[in-house]
Formats: sequence, C-alpha cells, structure tokens
Amino acid sequence: DSLKRGVQQLTRLRHPRLLTVQHPLEESRDCLAFCTEPVFASLANVLGCYDHLPSPVPVEIKEHKLHDVEIKYGLLQVSEGLSFLHSSVKMIHGNLTPENIILNKNGAWKIMGFDFCISSIDPSDQELKFGCKEWDPNLPPLCLPNPEYVAPEYILSVSCDLASDMYSLGSVMYAVFNEGKPIFEVNKQDIFKSFSRQLDQLTRIGPNILHKVPEEVREHMKLLLNVTPTVRPDPDQLTKIPFFDDVGATTLQYFDSLFQRDNLQKSQFYKGLPKILSKLPKRVIVQRILPCLTSEFVNPDMVPFILPNVLLIVEECTKEEYVKLILPDLVPVFKLQEPIQVLLIFLQKMDLLLTKTPPEDIKSNVLPMVYRALEAPSIQIQEL
Repeated sequence: DSLKRGVQQLTRLRHPRLLTVQHPLEESRDCLAFCTEPVFASLANVLGCYDHLPSPVPVEIKEHKLHDVEIKYGLLQVSEGLSFLHSSVKMIHGNLTPENIILNKNGAWKIMGFDFCISSIDPSDQELKFGCKEWDPNLPPLCLPNPEYVAPEYILSVSCDLASDMYSLGSVMYAVFNEGKPIFEVNKQDIFKSFSRQLDQLTRIGPNILHKVPEEVREHMKLLLNVTPTVRPDPDQLTKIPFFDDVGATTLQYFDSLFQRDNLQKSQFYKGLPKILSKLPKRVIVQRILPCLTSEFVNPDMVPFILPNVLLIVEECTKEEYVKLILPDLVPVFKLQEPIQVLLIFLQKMDLLLTKTPPEDIKSNVLPMVYRALEAPSIQIQEL
C-alpha cells in the first residue's frame, strides 16, 4: 500500500524538481508498474550502491564520477524540490535518501519515493502540524523509511515536522562527499539504542567526522544535522549559502529558467557564455547546456547569439559526438538566410565544419549554405 501511495502521490505532484510520471500506476496480481521520464540512475547508484541493478553493472554507471558543479547544482535542485513540498504542498517527504534522488537522462536531480510522505493535518494553519507513526521494528524494511537518513526525533519522540526533511538532506549531503556512506550506520535490530547513541554523537560532530566535506559547507551541515529541529535551516535559507554561489551552478540554474527571460536578457547571457563554457566539464556541457542551446534554434533572432556557443562545443566533441548530438540540429540552421550574421558565423568556422562533418553531409548541407552565402548581398560576406 505504501508503494502504491508513493507512486500516486508522485503522479499528482508536478514540479521540475520532482520526477515526472508519464504513465500512471497499473497493477496486476504480482506487480505494480508505472512509467516516468527517461532516467539514468539513482544518486545511490552513482555513489557506488548497485542494489537492484543488472549484473554486470553498466559501465556508464560504474564509471560515473560526479563533478563538483553537478554536486552543487544537484543539491540545489533537491533543496528547491523540498522548498516546493514544504511551502506549497505543506508536506514532509519523510524518506529523502540517495535511493530516492534520481538523475534523469540530462543529469538533472529529481526527488521521488513518496511512500512515507506526511501531509499537514490542517494546511490552512499558520503553524503546520504533522502526524507521525511510531516506529515498528517488526515491520519488513520495505514498509519503513531508511533509518540511516531519518531524523532522530522521528524514532525517539515520535514527532516530525518540515525540519525532519532537512536532517535527511544533511545526511544525503554527507553521503555525497563520503562515497555514499551515511553519517551513521544504524543497527536495525536495536534501533532505539542505536539512535540514542547517535544522538550523543550528533551533539559533538567534529572535523574528524566531516573531514571529507568541503570546508565551506561544514558549518551548514552541522546545522542540518543538529538534534534540535528548530536550529536546522529551511530549504530557502540553504540555497542562499556561499557554497551554492558558484558560476557553474548559477549558469545551470539560469538555463533552467530560460523560458522566463526575454530575448534581450537571453542575448546578453549568451554573449558571456563562452567564458563559462571553458570552466565546465564536457559531460555537463553536452548533457545540460547543449540541449538548451539547440532548442533555441527555433527562434531565428537568437541564432546569432547561440551559434558561436554551439560551435565552441563542436570544437571539443569527437566526430562521432558531433554527428550524433549536434549535426541534426544544425541542418535546419544551415538553411537560414536571415539574420545574415548566421551565414557569417558559419563561414568564419568553415575549417571546423569541414573537419567534423561527414562528406555526404558537406555535399547536402554545408555546400548549399556556402552557395547561398555567395549570393547574399552582404558586403561582410563578400569580403570573407
């Protein structure tokens, strides 16, 4: 029942930071099935936990190492997802773990796993209250949240509020920087004793425990893992810490909000983008930035600002990557005659195009573009 409830809740909730369900739950006598947006793996998988994966483990998952910018922006996305749940839905997730954070095919981090979510008793109340079930150690693990990520008050005093999710987020952050290991191993046979001991350790978290955590985030992590719920920052406060004020993370955030920007704002952003691209890992550029850029090709006025960035990415791609990931989107752009700067940019990068493009595509797409350019009445093009 909790599994069914989790999927139904996820289907009902719509937000860019939550996993999208594309086909609702169907059940037969022996299984439950539902369909989501395309995913790559869970955060737990990329941190080295391969439970429930096929054997042998796919190489692309085994060799997937998170870049700093992916960690920063990923945690930022999860914080934004919690902010939506807490502020708009008035709901506690109740089981935020690396297993319940999914990386989609573009590398975005999405929250799922609402099996143990708790809605506010009265969402109209100024002060939200949540009912909390007593921990029953006799239930099978599938029927309980993961105790290694659950806030101590949930187990020890049968109480929870929005800050309980923030403790879980602190535990997830710790795991991200510690090869997927939780901050405390919990003895599931004697959970109450285990949590009492954990409470004692939480009151004196020192540098020896947090030595793998980046220095600029340690104090904030201590606050998230504080035994007193009221001390923990809320999601909005967390997103404003200097750790997230990173040029790569803010660039990815800007791309996610592009649909809210007008052409002038976009053009200014694209003009400054080449400097940022040089600082970002190739996978992040290809997975996250390239699809956003090529989707803007439908707007001819923007093409002169987008195209230099796309051709910069082409320089870093192998021929195979270029043919598979970029060329199909460039084909319609080769046919554009207005704005005239588009032809100009292509002609200036002709060496690159001839090097990367297969002969048959040069013949069918690049050469016709050159002929059109030669017929254009632009003095700049004639000079080139």
